[in-house]
Amino acid sequence: MDKILIAPAPLAGLDASFVPALRNAGFELIYPKRRLQLLEAELLEQLQGIKAVVAGSEPYTRKVLDAHPQLRVIARAGVGYDAVDVAAASERGIAVTITPNTNQDAVAEHTFALILAIAKSVIPQHLGTIAGQWPRRATLPLRGRTLGIAGLGRIGKAVAIRGQCFGMKLFAYEPYPDHAFIQQYGIELVPFERLLTDSDFLTLHMPATAEARHIINRATLARMKPTAYFVNTARGALVNEGDLVEALQNKTIAGAAIDVFELEPPGDHPLFHLDNVVVTPHAAGVDLQSRDDMALSAAQAIISFSRGEWPAEKVVNAEVRGKFRW
Repeated sequence: MDKILIAPAPLAGLDASFVPALRNAGFELIYPKRRLQLLEAELLEQLQGIKAVVAGSEPYTRKVLDAHPQLRVIARAGVGYDAVDVAAASERGIAVTITPNTNQDAVAEHTFALILAIAKSVIPQHLGTIAGQWPRRATLPLRGRTLGIAGLGRIGKAVAIRGQCFGMKLFAYEPYPDHAFIQQYGIELVPFERLLTDSDFLTLHMPATAEARHIINRATLARMKPTAYFVNTARGALVNEGDLVEALQNKTIAGAAIDVFELEPPGDHPLFHLDNVVVTPHAAGVDLQSRDDMALSAAQAIISFSRGEWPAEKVVNAEVRGKFRW
């Protein structure tokens, strides 16, 4: 019986639809020994005898893949795959998949939870109120403010729809735009430089490509309004975190809301000690519905491979098809 590792901590102990789907397909399900995101050393141990994995954000490095030649499929429960060395996987005939159309609404909702938290001073007002104070003060409106969306793919579009509902002016930077969507929702397509200078709230929804690494840095932050807020629910590698800390300390920008970090978990990060920052633990894409939808989609990809089928719409390294063997 082939063994499948269920790596994401939020899936541990669930009796969701992905569980019977995999078991009915004849697989044995293996769970990590601890319910936290796996580090490289732990992943090396956990992959012993594993044929395929429902993967979270744990690091599938060349070292990990070298140590486990029996691994055939890395099925990400999500749409980002920067934690996977895709080139190394392809060299070894390992298929890497994602779960499109499963979590864009969860990320968009979380993005607005963060925007509202910083605009409405939710955390300071909560802390002040329970401390016996009564910190009433005027907060920022969203209506009429400019929402700058960097990346107008599935998630960026879901954010734009919600921004329109809040009465925000919508700007977007997108190299491959869907013009029909842009026209439908009254979005102004602008260069990235103008997105920086004109946004009241700048939110990232871009993939972490080599070209986009540290696209938010000292120079780009300096172009933003001192009253602007920065939100990142995409990937930590898009941001030079040292430069962001400096900009927040110096009030180059007004504040930030961060869900993702370059190193996860990030340890005692300097961002945690700033009073103009809201942080969450890479949780944007995982609500109860998206969690189950992502897990089932990843499980279905594994099942397809085991049956000799090729789930093309989910595979990110199509070049591996010719040498893939279950």
